[in-house]
Amino acid sequence: MAGGLALATSLVGTRYLITWLVEHRIGQPIREEGPKGHQTKAGTPTMGGVAIVVGAVVGYTMAHIRSRVVFTRSGILVLALVVGAGIVGFLDDWIAIKRERNLGLNARMKVLGLLAVAVGFAVLTVTQTGVHTTLSFTRFDSFAGSGLLDIDFGKVGWVVWSVLLIMGSTNAVNLTDGLDGLAAGSSIFAFSAFTIIGFWAFRNPEIYQVEHALDLAVVAAAMLGGCTGFLWWNAHPARIFMGDTGSLAIGAGLAGLALTLDTMLLLPIIGALFVIETVSVMLQVFSFQVFGRRIFRMAPIHHHYELMGWHENTVIVRFWIVAGLATALGLGIFYADFNGLYRVDFGFVSTLAGGS
Repeated sequence: MAGGLALATSLVGTRYLITWLVEHRIGQPIREEGPKGHQTKAGTPTMGGVAIVVGAVVGYTMAHIRSRVVFTRSGILVLALVVGAGIVGFLDDWIAIKRERNLGLNARMKVLGLLAVAVGFAVLTVTQTGVHTTLSFTRFDSFAGSGLLDIDFGKVGWVVWSVLLIMGSTNAVNLTDGLDGLAAGSSIFAFSAFTIIGFWAFRNPEIYQVEHALDLAVVAAAMLGGCTGFLWWNAHPARIFMGDTGSLAIGAGLAGLALTLDTMLLLPIIGALFVIETVSVMLQVFSFQVFGRRIFRMAPIHHHYELMGWHENTVIVRFWIVAGLATALGLGIFYADFNGLYRVDFGFVSTLAGGS
C-alpha cells in the first residue's frame, strides 16, 4: 500500500509540478563545461525531487493510517532523514535557479546543512531506538568472533560512522544524477533490495534482531514508489529533473536504511553503480592533480561514455543493467548468508532432537 500510494502521488504530482514550474519559468541551468549535447536541456523544470519526497511521505503515512499500524521511531527517523536532506537539496536548487547559474549553496553551507541533518538522525537513532552499534555486513553480528572486523563502535563511534556513510551516499547519488532517469532508475533497484531485506529481517527476528524491520521495509517501499512515479516523467527525454532535492533525499534514504537494517557494508554492493560514479570522479581529480593527466574524457564516468559516442539512452540503459546486477549480487549475498545460518541452526536442532 505504501509503495502504491507513493507511486500514484509521485506520478500525478510530478505532472502538475511540471506545469507549475513551466508557468513560473523555473528551469535547470546547465554547466557550460558539460557535454555540448546537454545545452539543449537548459530550462527543463527541476526540483522534481519534491514529488519523490512528498510521494514517499504520503505513501508511508496513509498506509499506516489505513492499516491502523503503529508508527515506529526507526521508520519516522529514516523518513525524517530523507525529508531533511531533501530540504537542503531544495535550497541548493532554488538558489541556483534564482541566480540563473548551475551554482546553488556554496560547498560549505551545503556540507553544514547535510551534517546537521545527518548528526540529528544519528544521535536520535542511537539514543531513541534499539539500533545495533556494531560494524555490519548482512546482519548486526556479521563479524562476531572474526577478530579484526568484530567492531562495536559504541554510541559515539556509531554516530560518526553514520554521518560519514550518509555524507558519502548523498554525494554518490548526486554525482550519478547527470543523465535522464539514471539516478531515479538505479535507485529503484536499491530500494527494492531494502524492501526485501527489511521484510526478510521482520520474518526472521531471531537471526537479524532488527527493531521495527517491517516499518523500515515500508519506508523502502514508499521511496521505491516515489522514484518509480517520478521516473515516468524523468525518463529520456526528461520533462523534469530531480535536482539536488531528489538526489540528496535518495542518498540519505539509502544510507538510513542500510544503517537501521544492519547492512552498512552491503550498501556499497547494492549501490555499486553509485560507488563507480564516485570513484571515477576521485580518480579523475587525483590523476589530474598529481600527474596532470585525465583518465576519463569527462567525469563522472557516464559523461565519458557520452563523449565516446554512446547515445544517452545507451548509457542509461547499460548503467541500469549494472545497477540491477549489483542489486542481484547484494541480495544473493544476503540470502546466502541467511541460508548458511539456517542450515547450521537446523542441523544443530536436529542433533539435539535425535539425542533426546
